[in-house]
Amino acid sequence: MCGICGIATTSAGPSIPAEILTRMCREIIHRGPDDEGLFVAEHIGLGNRRLSIIDIEGGHQPLSNEDGSIWIAYNGEAYNFLEVRDELIGRGHVFKTRTDTETMVHAYEEWGLDFVHRFRGMFAFALWEKKTRRLLLVRDRIGVKPLYYTQLPDGTLVFGSELKAILAHPDVKREIEPTALDLFLTLEYVPAPYSIFKNIYKLPAGHYLTYDEGRTAVHKYWDIEPNRPPDESLKGRSLPSLMDELYALLKESVKLRLISDVPLGAFLSGGIDSSTIVGLMRELGASPLRTFSIGFKDSSYNELQYARRIAKRFETRHEEFILEPQALELTEKLFRHLDEPLADFSIFPTYLISKMARAHVKVILSGDGGDEIFAGYEHYQAQRLSRLPAVARGAKAAGFITSRLPPGEQKKGAWNKLRRFTQAFDNNKDLRHLRWMMFLSDRLKENLYSDDLKTRLGGIRSIGQHEPFGPIYERLKSFDRTTGELYLDLKTYLADDIMVKVDRMSMAASLEAREPLLDHKLVEFAFRLPGKLKLHGLTTKWIFKKTMERLLPKENIYRRKEGFSIPIKHWLRAELKDLMEDYLSEKRIASGGLFQYAAIRKMMDDHSSGKENYSHQLWALLVFELWRENYLKK
Repeated sequence: MCGICGIATTSAGPSIPAEILTRMCREIIHRGPDDEGLFVAEHIGLGNRRLSIIDIEGGHQPLSNEDGSIWIAYNGEAYNFLEVRDELIGRGHVFKTRTDTETMVHAYEEWGLDFVHRFRGMFAFALWEKKTRRLLLVRDRIGVKPLYYTQLPDGTLVFGSELKAILAHPDVKREIEPTALDLFLTLEYVPAPYSIFKNIYKLPAGHYLTYDEGRTAVHKYWDIEPNRPPDESLKGRSLPSLMDELYALLKESVKLRLISDVPLGAFLSGGIDSSTIVGLMRELGASPLRTFSIGFKDSSYNELQYARRIAKRFETRHEEFILEPQALELTEKLFRHLDEPLADFSIFPTYLISKMARAHVKVILSGDGGDEIFAGYEHYQAQRLSRLPAVARGAKAAGFITSRLPPGEQKKGAWNKLRRFTQAFDNNKDLRHLRWMMFLSDRLKENLYSDDLKTRLGGIRSIGQHEPFGPIYERLKSFDRTTGELYLDLKTYLADDIMVKVDRMSMAASLEAREPLLDHKLVEFAFRLPGKLKLHGLTTKWIFKKTMERLLPKENIYRRKEGFSIPIKHWLRAELKDLMEDYLSEKRIASGGLFQYAAIRKMMDDHSSGKENYSHQLWALLVFELWRENYLKK
């Protein structure tokens, strides 16, 4: 695992100063503390920070083919590289290392742009071909590994694994992209291709970018195939045979991710996703099998009892950590690693469990992705509610009733779920289930956004009018309803929230995270299945749960889903209240010119008194102001 960065210029462009490239590399040293490498030639500069996992001694980067005509700076793991490497050796290619990085170079030599289809894994890399003076930037299918880029007025392309590497270039300007800010406050993350900065972009998952003499073009190389009409390969298949294939794919995916020249372990929450990974690691003979869990003193957020059951069942060497509010002294450190606003509460436990694991291992397997490919979230259930006639679902009536329950009661069970579901009906029905993933309605925006921000946005617009949602909504017609919802989350929330969180927080601890549930072969299989096998009635992850009954205790499979979160709403009323009052003060808000303080003041007062729960909205605003303090006030 590594961090990469680079600069490419046109034939008429300036030479590339090695000191700028070095500065860019040093900004991402946490991604690769083991080694640094630079390659600077005419019109190209590549930089790499390396976390050594495979061929520790011989894998120095950037790396080239035999004659130095093709160079690569690579971040990631291609888990099937040995198989591809053997095929290339059989075709006459000569290798000087045992790395997947060099395998990429020779694969490009052999198959051209089609080479990326040969690999299974997570990766983001830059490949320079000297003869054609073409730069190729590639990001993996799911978007596990990040890649940002910008083009300067003179045609120069600047890129990096993280925004901070690009911002280290002296000619890159720091200016907020208002659409990205609007999307962040709505969704709590910034979806690709946007970044929070104007003219700096994320390369979308499953895409590659070509740069030829100042001309850039972005191309899609992978996508999910429609499952409407039903996939022919499933015709006549029995449920047991589908479950057998699913189990085999899960096992194969875990096996591929056990390849390592350094110690590895697994995150363990005790839910079905992480428990499946640990159980299959044990079945595959992983030894020693180390597992890591995090808990809270607040019992309503604590899952340690479930993790302990799995650790005992599979005889792991288990470590635990209790997260307390004072751990949020890490706030500024963590936002430095994020580069752009991300309001996902679970960045804190993700970082702390990564830090704990890094003291023992260098590679971790995690259960991320199971909810997005097998329908594990409550908002998939909410779609069933939305299909009822308006009178039956009683949106206004239910909202009226639940809004009048005491805050303590609103938190409990079905009432809390009902209130969350009915609040979503404030949003446009055409947004499908995305409305259950939105935290700032158009009504709230009208009160919150300043006149200047509204003008820069061209007015308050429906989120469905923003890129990238338009093209995604067009493709939803190709899937059954449940699978269409999964596709939307796969392309947005998973890639731009979950994967960002896991990548940045694990890399902040110099830990490589691998996600077996996001192997593209497994993902493709899951998306071919009809939605009713994933969301069966109101049972989420149905076929996954039925399949894993052969491996896991039912108490872990069918327990209530808690999620990897923190009690932020309580902390904003207590331990974090002073920080919130400081960063959301009238003076700071006025200096930004983006928001109306009266709307923020009302939310803070209503939240502090317990009258309302504005934890999502206030936390997002606090995150943004912390980010603005660190990245714009310089």
